[in-house]
Amino acid sequence: MQTGIDPRSLIGRKAFDRDGHRIGTVDEVYLDDATGVPEWAAVRTGLFGRDAFVPLGPSELTDAGLRVPYEKALVKDAPDFGVGRHLSPEQELRLYLHYGLALPSAPSADRDPGTPAGGSG
Repeated sequence: MQTGIDPRSLIGRKAFDRDGHRIGTVDEVYLDDATGVPEWAAVRTGLFGRDAFVPLGPSELTDAGLRVPYEKALVKDAPDFGVGRHLSPEQELRLYLHYGLALPSAPSADRDPGTPAGGSG
């Protein structure tokens, strides 16, 4: 994803899958505590849906919204951890595995992944 984007500007934007199908609306953005870089977005799926976490690294911000390089079904099947709290290292690992992403290097003792950057919750 492009750098230098205010993560709060993502909140409320529509999210689309790789084929352009709407997934939902970005509800919250989670930052990497060590770098401050936006790492995950919680996307509210459907009117009475839940939040599905999507990785921001391989995603693209367009005029239409956030485009993630995955099928809608994969995103909707992502683990649901609720919003408004830190993602634990175990939860983050589950997300990496779910999306088939390369695992990051071992976290340092001062790294606490997944800090919410704002939004609901």
